[in-house]
Amino acid sequence: MPKKIPPLSDLTIRACKTALKDITLYDGSGLQLRVLTSGSKNWIFRYMRPYLKTHNNIKLGSYPSMGLAEARERRQQYRQLLAAGTDPQRWLEQLKFSTVKAANSTLNSMFEQWFQVKSSKLSQKYVSNFRRSFENHLLPTIGHLPITEITPIQIIEVLRPLEKAGKLETLSRLCQRINELMVWAQNTGQLEQNRLGGIKEAFISPTSTRMKTIKPHELPLLMQRLYSSDLALATRCVFEFQLHTMVRPGEAVTARWQDIDFANSIWNIPAELTKMRRPHQVPLSKQCLAILSVMREFSSGDYIFSSFYRKNLHLNRQTVNNALRKIGYKNKLVAHGLRALASTVLNENSFNRDWIETSLAHGDEDSIRRIYNNAEYLNHRRNMLNWWSDHIETAADGNLCTAHVSALLRRAS
Repeated sequence: MPKKIPPLSDLTIRACKTALKDITLYDGSGLQLRVLTSGSKNWIFRYMRPYLKTHNNIKLGSYPSMGLAEARERRQQYRQLLAAGTDPQRWLEQLKFSTVKAANSTLNSMFEQWFQVKSSKLSQKYVSNFRRSFENHLLPTIGHLPITEITPIQIIEVLRPLEKAGKLETLSRLCQRINELMVWAQNTGQLEQNRLGGIKEAFISPTSTRMKTIKPHELPLLMQRLYSSDLALATRCVFEFQLHTMVRPGEAVTARWQDIDFANSIWNIPAELTKMRRPHQVPLSKQCLAILSVMREFSSGDYIFSSFYRKNLHLNRQTVNNALRKIGYKNKLVAHGLRALASTVLNENSFNRDWIETSLAHGDEDSIRRIYNNAEYLNHRRNMLNWWSDHIETAADGNLCTAHVSALLRRAS
């Protein structure tokens, strides 16, 4: 018959003094108190490991920080695990792993990991916009929560002030971006299920507004107003250059001399200067080359359209928008609307839709097909853009920036 061990008491424990060697006090069922020569008293749970049939010790805590009653509760918990065939040591390791994983899977942490991937696909302007949207509206409130614990109700409540403030476009983009993050977390094995897929439906939808542009028959008036204005020469030139090339406003003002292939009349826009972070080729018409010839005489530095006020920098991205407002097109036409105008005219004149979409850099998401199409359509696009430039020149009826320069030179002479 095994020897019966009398249970410990606080009085017994307090009465136990340090000695020249460690002392072990037994409470039974594997619970021990080690009294070390240093004076510290540590609770130990000693047990036989399931299946391995070897002894193992687990430190529970120190006395008196962990009292006798708490040590017995912990012993009981571990004995229940053993009865179910679970090794308490392995259970503790798994618990620690889960705790660390939860700490590393907070919205803050997941955002930073996802952001590294997402930012590689965006221009610097949009990278900053992405980060600000999370830092301003989500991370300060729920960034500390593990993504596995975030509920639709929590997200909706956090974003509700944006709806009340009427910032519906910002709200819509945030809902989309949150779901992008959650899908990424799910695809990388850090989340089993995305529960936030429907949060957008909880809010008022923003009213869709068409890009402000003009009708094709209004192009002559636009060119006449541009010519008769007192806009600076560089502003006139970047305006027309963007119109001819069908590029985005930010791509036009950041055009660099080093990217112009004069021998082949092609503008090779590198990926880092495009919105979609993809290289884009633009065949240059004789009208575009004439604009470049003008700017060669007046620009300085690396950029074709140099800033008036900042040395070695390009014109502001809002230059064309500001010019449109100045010549009477406020709330009627925006810089981006010049692309829509070009698309409308070319579609109405039965040009191939794929040539138009490629020229607008709306290319296929399939990178291999996109590269193939860009090469395949280059000659077709060159003919199309030459036609478009001739159409602009006809509509302008002599009211072009190159004509403006010629007039200035005549007056000077």
